[in-house]
Amino acid sequence: MTDMSVNAEDTVTVNASQSSASSSVSAAAPANPLLGTPLDRSADAERTKVLLLGSGELGREIAIELMRLGAWVCAADSYEGAPAQQVAHEYRVLDMANPEQLDALFAEVKPDIVIPEVEAIATSELDAVAAQGVQVVPSAGIAAICMDRERLRVLAHEKLGLPTTPYRFAGSLEELRAGAETVGYPCVVKPIMSSSGHGQSIVRTPEAIDAAWHEAQVGRRAAGEGGISRVIVEALAPLDYELTVLTVSSSAGVVTCTPIGQRQESGDYRESWQPAAVGPDTLRTAKDLARRCVEGLVADAHAHGERGWGVFGVELFVLTDGSVLFNEVSPRPHDTGMVTMISQRLSEFALHARAVLGIPVSEGHVDLALGNGQVGASHAIVVEGDGRAVFSHVPQALAEPDTNLRIFNKPEVHGHRRMAVALAIGNSADDARAKAGRVADALTVAVR
Repeated sequence: MTDMSVNAEDTVTVNASQSSASSSVSAAAPANPLLGTPLDRSADAERTKVLLLGSGELGREIAIELMRLGAWVCAADSYEGAPAQQVAHEYRVLDMANPEQLDALFAEVKPDIVIPEVEAIATSELDAVAAQGVQVVPSAGIAAICMDRERLRVLAHEKLGLPTTPYRFAGSLEELRAGAETVGYPCVVKPIMSSSGHGQSIVRTPEAIDAAWHEAQVGRRAAGEGGISRVIVEALAPLDYELTVLTVSSSAGVVTCTPIGQRQESGDYRESWQPAAVGPDTLRTAKDLARRCVEGLVADAHAHGERGWGVFGVELFVLTDGSVLFNEVSPRPHDTGMVTMISQRLSEFALHARAVLGIPVSEGHVDLALGNGQVGASHAIVVEGDGRAVFSHVPQALAEPDTNLRIFNKPEVHGHRRMAVALAIGNSADDARAKAGRVADALTVAVR
């Protein structure tokens, strides 16, 4: 583990609130974080220390919102110069999937709150630090469930009764063949432990099953660690469109944001807009499914003495017949939710920071910040090349009213990488999307 401290401390002490915490913190216990003195290094320092595990563009916005509320933030990632590391009070570089390195990080930083922002984390260490009374966001158990498609699907469909596509799990090629025959062709094969389309295949005939099994093993995240990955095979639903419903669990309960529409390429988000154009029945069903999903996860957290607070990105399928199905849930702010930086009064990142710190989030906190009939849109700016990405023509790109831009300041791109997001408000979804697209098109990005 590399220690790269921006405001390095000679000694690190445990907060009074942390030292008195038990291994079974009451989920209903009120939170009273000590804020506003993040650089207090005294022996009896009164401050709330937050450790981010993952420091990408989403983590950057979370760090900024936490710091605005007076928390001390340390941003950890696998490389130096990650976006959140550039703004946090301190940062660390380590392999977060390595239990020994992660345990050493916890022992050194002694955080009050740990916020996982990526999937590649040693979840066993999250369990251990939660047992010591540290608040894991939303909980150690939820982080583990949402990383595992098998556990998540069993919870969502078989325990909570949420509608999903027909599915089977498989731990071998033979089991995959049998599962595909059961759910029918065409079908989708996904590794149990992966994300963003890595290792995923659409299978249209039995002859393609072998290739799909191979792709799930070699294309998934953490494929280099070896071993055989279990897979889920799902029926390919007649999809009309996808929705993200940001859902917030806080000390005030669970509330849902206005659904977000999205466009993806190869499993990665490219555009999103809010509000999505859905009818009242779809809106009601989407919010109900999202709420039930998050309430089920939070109940699991409460059963283990954890709070379950934070923002969840619930992903839903809307089929051509109008039915709404649960797909997946991210236990953190969602990339499609970057649109909320222009469409909502409080962005998903501000809502996450509030919820994590015990600040109540009610229906009024998730209101849109748009005029009648207006829509907000985001457009991901993906850069290809090998080197440093330098942006120019920003004044021209932002000349049009109701537009904005977030450049993530990632140090390098190798291949293709999301490096910025354009934001816009328009009088319709098409208008807002076109306006955000014009911001992206007006930029010049040179890779050197």
